[in-house]
Amino acid sequence: MALLNVPVTKSVLLGLRRQLEFAEEGYALLDRKRELLLLELAAVKARAARVRAGVLDVIKRAGAALREAGLDSGSSALDRAAAGVKAGDRVGIKERRLMGVRIPEASAPAETPGARFGPGGTAAGTDAAMRGFSSALPRLAELAGLETAAARLELEIKKTQRRCNALSKKVIPDCRETIAFLGGSLEERERESFVALKLIRNRLRVGGD
Repeated sequence: MALLNVPVTKSVLLGLRRQLEFAEEGYALLDRKRELLLLELAAVKARAARVRAGVLDVIKRAGAALREAGLDSGSSALDRAAAGVKAGDRVGIKERRLMGVRIPEASAPAETPGARFGPGGTAAGTDAAMRGFSSALPRLAELAGLETAAARLELEIKKTQRRCNALSKKVIPDCRETIAFLGGSLEERERESFVALKLIRNRLRVGGD
């Protein structure tokens, strides 16, 4: 804590009291914002964990089907078949705002593709692998949106915490200490002025007598 370099006047004292009130209100609002962001972050992370577990399971099964197809047809046949597939998947992104933070929500259409490979040259597991990886896309899009949202929330929480610390550990204590000092100094001046005025009155009375 440190005294602010301000003149010792009543107007400055009144101004500092208003500034202190504003700083305390600002701190309360920022602290509430931080709490709400922390709650949202916890919810986003919990949801991301559930989605991630589902994605890993789907990809694991699709990868097993792909490996089986590779063993049956050979990697070269799979490469040639994959080169002829045109993916038409699209990812959409929307945003919502929470306490000034843009929260992204990514989505992709849940499509169940039919057979994309001919019966010759590739194993039946090839289409199974394709369906598996395609079914993972909506969850991957959702997971990407959730992880981006978590990163943005964490950044905003850090910024908010720094502002809270600046107010609670610097601005507010300095204002309070300076207000106390100014109040005491002004009271002391008033007492000195009162005593001086009283002495002057007494001298005037004595001189008049």
